[in-house]
Amino acid sequence: MSARAPAVSYDARNTLGHRLRILAGIFVSIVFLFPIYWMVLTSFKQQVDIFTNPPTFFFEPTLATYKEYMRRADIVRRIVNTIIVAAGSGLLSIVVGTMAGYALARIRLRGAGTIGLIILLSRGVPPIALAVPMFLVARKLGLTDKHITLILAYSTFLIPYVMWLMRGFFLALPKELEESAMIDGCSRYGAFFKIILPISLPGLLSTLIFSMILAWEELLFALVLTNRYASTIPVAIAGIAGDTVNGANWGALTAVGTITVVPVVIFALLVQKWLIKGLADGATKG
Repeated sequence: MSARAPAVSYDARNTLGHRLRILAGIFVSIVFLFPIYWMVLTSFKQQVDIFTNPPTFFFEPTLATYKEYMRRADIVRRIVNTIIVAAGSGLLSIVVGTMAGYALARIRLRGAGTIGLIILLSRGVPPIALAVPMFLVARKLGLTDKHITLILAYSTFLIPYVMWLMRGFFLALPKELEESAMIDGCSRYGAFFKIILPISLPGLLSTLIFSMILAWEELLFALVLTNRYASTIPVAIAGIAGDTVNGANWGALTAVGTITVVPVVIFALLVQKWLIKGLADGATKG
């Protein structure tokens, strides 16, 4: 009789699969993080080191590009503008979108699902189709190059996103929570603010985080609706990339890109607990 190969136990197969998943995760992380690593590395290089062939990983780091371009392009002001606009549009969108999502999830309205779907489909409209009319309206009202103009413009595409996500969170909550509160004397508004919102806080925070990140990186509306006073970081990057008189300034591009990415990474690390909790609750409720 031919000898049979020893059977592999379930625990061994499970361990092997777990290790393969870890290796796959490491590989994917390297692939996605390497461009960011290379951008940060290049931002500390001198111009002569950027174009060495083959590329070098060992060089004398310098902050000359950061100092020069932050002074010339007023990057600090643009960062402050970006923070104001991202925070303002995120908060406005979360307030309006949360109440709209609750209305679609709880209030008995004929065609509520269709209404929500139509609002969500509005995100499919090309932004350039909205940018020009918004510019004409803002110019007519004297609101060009204002923070409030960008906040309202960003809210047009953030509110449908917030509304649909929060509607899903509210649908996962049992209606008996509100019914019990209203039996005890709470109004619909009281039940919403005292019962539903505290329970939905993780989902609310995760949606707010995503909204602020989307507003942080938006370029088109900022490019069309601002000139100098309210311009944001993405506009600065576009200006550097478009200045090809003396060739692409890769040092400046990578330096400003690093300044743009690092606050988002720090912000994500600070709020990752609430972000993961919100996503996990949204996946397991119901």
